[in-house]
Formats: sequence, C-alpha cells, structure tokens
Amino acid sequence: MIRRLGAPLAGRAAWVVAGAVPALFLAVFFLVPVANLVLRGFHDGGSWTLAGFSEVFSAPRTWRILWFTLYTATLATAACVALGLPVAYLLHRCRFPGRGLLRAIVAVPFVLPTVVVAVAFGSLFNPGGLLEFLQLKESYLAILLALCFFNVAVIVRTTGSVWSRLDPRLGQAAQVLGASPLRTLWTVTLPALGPAIAAGASLVFLFCSTSFGIIMVLGGVKYSTLETEIWYQTTQLLDLRAAAALSVTQLVIVSGSLLASTALQRRTQQSLRLHVDDSAEHPLSPARDWFALSVTTLVVSVLLVLPMANLVIRSLRRDGQWTLQNYANLATTGSSGALSVPVWQAVWNSAWIAAVACVIAVTMGVLVSLVASRRPRNRGGRLSLTLLEGAFLLPLGVSAVTVGFGYLITLNRGPLDLRSSLVLIPIAQALVALPLVVRSLLPALRAIDPRQLEAARALGSSGWQVLRRIELPHLVRGLGLAVGFALATSLGEFGATSFLSRPDNPTLPVVIYRLFGRPGPDNYGMALAASALLACVTAIVMGAAEQARGKGVSTW
Repeated sequence: MIRRLGAPLAGRAAWVVAGAVPALFLAVFFLVPVANLVLRGFHDGGSWTLAGFSEVFSAPRTWRILWFTLYTATLATAACVALGLPVAYLLHRCRFPGRGLLRAIVAVPFVLPTVVVAVAFGSLFNPGGLLEFLQLKESYLAILLALCFFNVAVIVRTTGSVWSRLDPRLGQAAQVLGASPLRTLWTVTLPALGPAIAAGASLVFLFCSTSFGIIMVLGGVKYSTLETEIWYQTTQLLDLRAAAALSVTQLVIVSGSLLASTALQRRTQQSLRLHVDDSAEHPLSPARDWFALSVTTLVVSVLLVLPMANLVIRSLRRDGQWTLQNYANLATTGSSGALSVPVWQAVWNSAWIAAVACVIAVTMGVLVSLVASRRPRNRGGRLSLTLLEGAFLLPLGVSAVTVGFGYLITLNRGPLDLRSSLVLIPIAQALVALPLVVRSLLPALRAIDPRQLEAARALGSSGWQVLRRIELPHLVRGLGLAVGFALATSLGEFGATSFLSRPDNPTLPVVIYRLFGRPGPDNYGMALAASALLACVTAIVMGAAEQARGKGVSTW
C-alpha cells in the first residue's frame, strides 16, 4: 500500500521540479529584470508616480508611434495571410518534384537575422541595387516588404500543417453536390482552417509589432515603432519613466496577441491527431492550381530569393568588378576604426555563444513542453499549465532593449553579479529562442492520442514507462527542428545582444550593424559580405533542421 501511494507522489514531485527549474530560470533572467526596469520608471525621488504615463501619452509623438506600430503590423499581417495561404496550399496539398527544397526556401527567411534582412533590402533599393530604379530607399514599402519576407513562413507553416490533414472527402462531397471549387474553398476549407489562420495571423502581428532591426536599419529617421522608441528613450535620453510607460503599453499589446495565439493554437491541436499519410495530397496540376502556382512563384522568386540573391551579388562586386575583396577584408577591422576586432573574431563569438544558448534553450524547452503537455482533470490544473505556457512565450514580444537594460540594473550585485560577464549574452539569446523551441516540441506531444496513454496505463505501465516509451519518442520527432530554431535564432539575435555586447567581444549581427552605419565603401562592402556569410550559415542550419524534422512535425 505504501509503495502504491509513494509512486504517484514521487511522480507528482518530479513534475513539480521539472516545471520549477525553467520557471526559476524565467523568473531570474526575464521577469525580475523586466519588472525592475519597469518599476524604476514609476519611482521618482523616493515616491511612486504615474507622471511618466501622463507625459508620454500627452505627447503627439507617442500617439503617432503607437498608430504607426499598430497600422504597420496590421497591414503586414493582412499581406502575409493573403500571400501565405496560396503558398501553404501548394506546398502542403500538392505533390511535385522539389517540394522539399521549396519548403526549406520558404522556411529559412523566418530565422534569418533581422539585421541581415534589413541590409539585404537596403542593398536592393540603394544605389547600385537591382531595384534602385524604384526609388524605395528608406521607404515605407521597403519596411512592409521586409516584414512580409520574414513572416510569410509563419502563415505557411501554421496553416499548411493543418491543411495537409484536412479530410479531402469534405470538399469532394461539396463539389458532388454542385459547389464550385471557389465556393468549396469559401464555405468548407477556409472555415476549417479558421483557427489555424487566426493563430498564425496573431503571431505575425506580434512579430511585426516588435520588429527592431528592420526599423532601425530601413526606417532611418523617418519611422519609429514602440520597440525603437523604447531603445531611444532608454539609451539616448536615459528617460526610464518614458521607457517604462512604452514598455507597459507594448506588454499589453503582446499579451493580447499571445493569449489569442495560444487559445487558437489549442483549437488546432486536434487536427494533428489525424492521419499523417499522403492521402490528402494530389499531384500538382497547372490547369487547376494555376493561381496558387502563380502566387508561390511570385513570392519565392521576388519577395524571398531576389533580396538575398542581390545581397550575395553585391558582396562579390567592387567598383563594377567581380572580386572577393569584401570577404578578404573580413580579416580586418574596417576603415576609419569601424571595429575593435576583426570580423572573423565576431564569427567565432557568434558560434560559441549560439551553441551555449542552444543548449540552454533546448534543455529548458524540453522541460516546459513535457510539463505543459500534461492533461490534468481539474480546471485549476489546466489553467495553471496554460499560464505556464503563456509565460514562456512572453520573451517573443517584450522589447529586447528592456531585457538588456534590465540585466544591467538588476544583475549587478551578488550573488548574481553578471553585468560584465559574457554569460549574459547566451542567456538573453536562449530566452529569445525558448518560445520557438517550445512551439516546436509541444505540438508533437499534444498530438499523442489520449487513448494511447490511457491504454498504456490500463495495461500496467507506470508514469515513467509511459513517458519513456510513448512521449519521449514523440518529443524526439520535433527535437531536430527545435535545435535548428534555437541555433538559427541565437546566431541572428540582434536586439538584446546589441545592448549587452562589448566592443572587444561583439557578435556578427552587431558587427554588421556597426559596419552598415559607418561611411566608406570598405565598411559597406564588409557589411554585405558578413551579411551574406551569416545568411548562408543560418540557411544551412535551418535546412538541416528541416531534414531532421520527423514526418508529421510541421508546426511550431
């Protein structure tokens, strides 16, 4: 009797510990630093005050920035949905040679460093670029195109994974009853895809409203979002009250997007338990699928491939000649003292920091996913797991500057005096990558049919045996994708790293931004070469992750 009672208690204690470890990590390295910075903004001379809010929101500039942030995010989200749905159909419902390669091409832009994409679009429209004649340098359209470049993959991945599992007999029955293909799409397919589309759209809105590197490089002095304004108020004006007011505003927007995304994501989980064979797919027919084929060709060739191809071409040219001089200059510190160390030193820094960040993010992500995938019977338990999952998605939307500056004013005394330590950079990068790791692993665990788990327990398997024989094999199916996301995200992280890195130990994205902001053809050529190098490395990592992805693991 004691043994029977002891086993469940030990199992519950183990799950409590498994949840407590990542929760403590999140509290120490995210919640406390962010809360400390925000609370300082409400404290003035020994008293608490809301003067920062009244000052910030009485300024017309704040409302212009808030409107620009929301309007741009909404417009970019609508464009991503319109472009992403035809691509999702073609890549997940049609069979044709080269589909796997095309999926990788569409997926890679999402994890490319923001500063690289900004440099790529800047070089496309700058003098000498392939689209210089459009005169879109530092234009609003260039910003929108860059945001769509990043986030079309979100719609394709979240919607396509569900679309590939829809029962084709529903649409076939509608057509037998006389419905046209367009009416079938409108009345049968899109309503079934509604939760997945809405979940992807809420994520796209979140990413677009918190895009830091795109606005910093492409926006110039004309455009500002909440993200860049927090950076400006914190680093240039040292106005913590204004930064705190803006951070709280951003947190409200982010929390709304995350709650919507999490709720809608749960509604799409049931589709992941449907068949994972290819019975819902059909061979590509140009006559029938001409619209999806045309949109996909336009998106892939113009929106995705052209900017990166132009970046590589520009990095290989100098004064109208083909040359490798820009790459050879990576062994230097640039002209006019642009850098403190050669670019290759930054490459090494990025590599080892990303490796450490990946280990941290994947370890914490595995624990969070295992705990969040539990199926408690009581409502309180389910609510607790929902809040746990939502808490680990918050780093996606909170300003990286808020996190970085919070580190400097919080982790500056014992026992965690890490202000001058390089360990803060991989920790910050791990926090950014952690939500993507969780979103890569958790759907694979939730796709397990509960009846399979109940049958195993009914046959006498203990909780540990169920975990080892059923849940862990499903978790491994998404592990390759999770590692790829963690590495690629860490390699390209710019926001928090730009705030925490020192001049003698920069990462590659920070070096690219510094070179891009310095005048001179040598520095600009080095920025192009370093951007092309980082893009290639990130693409290779993500391509390998896609190859390692288990069958049926296509969402995150």
